[in-house]
Amino acid sequence: MTASRRPSRLAQVLVGGLVASLVVIAVASRFASSQPDGLEKVAADEGIAATEQAHDLAEGPFADYRAPGLGAGAVGAGVAGALGLAVTFAVCTAAVVVARRRRAGPHPAAP
Repeated sequence: MTASRRPSRLAQVLVGGLVASLVVIAVASRFASSQPDGLEKVAADEGIAATEQAHDLAEGPFADYRAPGLGAGAVGAGVAGALGLAVTFAVCTAAVVVARRRRAGPHPAAP
């Protein structure tokens, strides 16, 4: 007889946080402004933007919250945000897994 395995508390929290984040992205992207953000506005007001130079990732697939083929509208911003969340989630989850394995220490060899 095998016991059914329940998801760990950490897994439940991670999945809940991921779902909540996706809901926020779906709602917030509809209200995203096409106007410059605060940092860009200050740079323009102070003349710093005039010295701005393009960087290697300026034309990247998700630059300026655009998804390829979807433009900079609410859908493109939502898709770019969701993909950014997925990448960040994967990197952070991997870091937690590595940290937990290191903290657990080496496992003794099986007899």
